[in-house]
Amino acid sequence: MLAKVYSCAVLGLDGQIIEVETDKGGGISKFIMVGLPDMAVQESRVRVRSAIRNSGLSFPMGVYTVNLAPADIPKRGPAYDLPIAVGVLAATGQIPMDALDGSVFIGELALDGSLRHVNGMLPMADFARQQGYKSLYVPEVDAIEAALIEGIEVIPVDHLTHLVNHLAGVVPIPPQLFSSTESEASTYAVDLADVKGQEHVKRALEVAAAGGHNMMMTGPPGSGKTLIARCLPTILPRLTETEALDVTRIYSVADQLPADTPLVRTRPFRAPHHTISYAGLIGGGRWPRPGEISLSHRGVLFLDELPEFGNRMLEMLRQPMEDKQITVSRAAGSVTFPTNFMLVGSMNPCPCGYYGDPERNCTCSNASVQNYQKRISGPLMDRIDIHVQVPRVDFDKLTDDTRGELSEHIRERVQRSREIQQARLENLPHASCNADMGPTEVRKYCPLDETGHQLVGAAMRQLGLSARAYHRILKLARTIADLTDSERIEPAHIAEAIQYRPRRREY
Repeated sequence: MLAKVYSCAVLGLDGQIIEVETDKGGGISKFIMVGLPDMAVQESRVRVRSAIRNSGLSFPMGVYTVNLAPADIPKRGPAYDLPIAVGVLAATGQIPMDALDGSVFIGELALDGSLRHVNGMLPMADFARQQGYKSLYVPEVDAIEAALIEGIEVIPVDHLTHLVNHLAGVVPIPPQLFSSTESEASTYAVDLADVKGQEHVKRALEVAAAGGHNMMMTGPPGSGKTLIARCLPTILPRLTETEALDVTRIYSVADQLPADTPLVRTRPFRAPHHTISYAGLIGGGRWPRPGEISLSHRGVLFLDELPEFGNRMLEMLRQPMEDKQITVSRAAGSVTFPTNFMLVGSMNPCPCGYYGDPERNCTCSNASVQNYQKRISGPLMDRIDIHVQVPRVDFDKLTDDTRGELSEHIRERVQRSREIQQARLENLPHASCNADMGPTEVRKYCPLDETGHQLVGAAMRQLGLSARAYHRILKLARTIADLTDSERIEPAHIAEAIQYRPRRREY
């Protein structure tokens, strides 16, 4: 007897419907699986047999042939346990065939018949809905995540016995209610109000947040670079519903979604250590998985002690920063992950950290200072819009009890600026903020008057700026103008944008 059950796989961040065909024949008891299953899928034979028997159901003797189609797509992971078990039960007449129509089954089975968590539930649920399936049977622990997708009935299953009773119409399982996005929780461990001094750095951080610009901070140890960077998510705009689902999709595939948080409501802030591997930062592995640059999508990628990451590692960031996506190619295939993040880097000016410091003498030679700063290439520095010096904090400011402006208030200005940009760029699917604008949008939305042209021209000549730097100055000036609700880019806006470009150093 032949039974057909539908399941779903994840390829990168996209879903793929998998047809699980189960055929039962006579003869010596045997279980054959075909369709490019990996070891975890091959082991489903043991889990399915034990789960069915320990659930009080029958596993008759015979030859069982399970085909996972399409056969040219590698199958991996334990998510096929449930559809294989359902196929066996349907092929042996313990589940009515018509109860399987229009349904997708996903889940890992324990030996006692209970269902366990599987990763990638959100993209699989979304793809099943797009393909027109009506019902989705998932482990109970994953039902809330799957229910974020509206338009498909999600059935939470905690045990194989309960599923059989539901499909037989004996004891129906109530569907999981649709869970819409809730407002972001405004609880952060840090606040810009607690940063002492560094007013010009706070201003630069606000500009970066308003336009989605990359930022580099340079200063001696203990000047507050890391604290300031960790405050950036507190002033970024709240995630929209679409952005929240995009971020949650990535974390679901990477299996980094907390059990009690089915939807990511805060912008990601990733701060990998400089000892991270290439695959950990960029993404990869035998089965490509998203790296830190994708886990920081719609959020912040903070690279502390930037020169310590190594030249090859840093150079690999250039293409994802420009294209907003990364394609990871392996023998098994190629997958594309989104990488629309804000890069925030921090570094000391030299190995000892005190080059140019007015209070402590630098112990490094000119050659070591040059070699240290040359670890970050010119092309990478050119892709960073805002470069700011973070000096040591004076004792008087450090001991002052007066708090600065709250992050909540700064976020309101940033939010207004982003709304202006979104209204301006609403017809451009690839751009949501000023940093995303291309040359065509820069030419259209960043016109300069004669004074502005002269100011930018003088900066180009004196600083030796590239064409890319020219466009980044204009985009940065556009952001500064948006923060002041100005329709035109004034010379003052251009002057502030120019001062954020890096200066040539004299050793």
